[in-house]
Amino acid sequence: MKTTQRPGWTPSRLREHREAHGLTLEAAGERLRQAASRHGLAVPAANFQTLWGHEQGTIFPGPHYRRAYCLLYQATEPELGFRPPLPSESQKAEIVISELPAPTDPATDNAAAQVIEEAFTKVSVGGIELGDTPQALLRARVVDAWRRRHGGGSPKPILVLVGGYAGSGKTEFSRFLSDITGWAFLDKDSLTRFIVERLLISLGGDPHDRHTDLYLKEVRPLEYRCLMETAWDNLNVGTSTILSAPFIAELNDEAWFARLENRCAAKGIDVAAIWVRCDTDSMREYIEFRAAARDAWKLSNWDQYATGLKVETSPPTAHVTVDNRLGAAISLADQTREALKRILS
Repeated sequence: MKTTQRPGWTPSRLREHREAHGLTLEAAGERLRQAASRHGLAVPAANFQTLWGHEQGTIFPGPHYRRAYCLLYQATEPELGFRPPLPSESQKAEIVISELPAPTDPATDNAAAQVIEEAFTKVSVGGIELGDTPQALLRARVVDAWRRRHGGGSPKPILVLVGGYAGSGKTEFSRFLSDITGWAFLDKDSLTRFIVERLLISLGGDPHDRHTDLYLKEVRPLEYRCLMETAWDNLNVGTSTILSAPFIAELNDEAWFARLENRCAAKGIDVAAIWVRCDTDSMREYIEFRAAARDAWKLSNWDQYATGLKVETSPPTAHVTVDNRLGAAISLADQTREALKRILS
């Protein structure tokens, strides 16, 4: 039997976890589909042949399969043998759901806040510095938003920009922030893609172009303006808003960001920038998995595209850098959501 080669992959770990849970392949497939359904993940079939291939090392599980496995077995990717741990990543999942207080316990909200604080700290490169640092203040705002949804907290709205390269996981991390804070979530592609494609066609271009001067100079500025104007509509009525977009040029332009901060300050709005850092191999896997037409040029010219990415640094205006190399931050976000569901159910 041919085994797929993947650095650090130990397929037998999946079988060990399945057997430790007392599951047959068929039962594990059913549980896997249930976990995927709860979290909106695409896990086609999840039949015993596919799971057998995962355990035998002939099929490497795709991103959604890996996330569903982590949720099913309440374990991290390194624990399940999908990859080696990152240098700063714990081998052992530290969110122990059974130890959290029951919903009737008056400490429930504090326990949930602690889970959120720990998750935010773990996904931030270099951790969170104490005091009035941008990282600590943003984390406090996230926790404050959780408390507001349960009575109390600051009514001051906040604008959060979540940027990163294509396939870095910025949209998933934005959804995670929105889930736990209740802040409005706006994704650039969802908001503007159909208009952008029609505009490119009307200008004689390719509807899926995202790299030529036609898109960069004629279309992209309007795309981002639509995104920002929609954000202002929310913020002007006191609704905190999370924006998910690459923001590569914007967050690298300190003058642009200073103007944004000044406008927000004049309106009594806080502003924070989050950069989602990821490795090129993981980004390519995510891009291939989502199979979006707008990514065709990137995949066809991957080496050329990847050489222009600065994956080891963050834009100068970023308040927090989230470490999503090998999908570590998104995996932790999934487990945090699951923990909060258990607390509140």
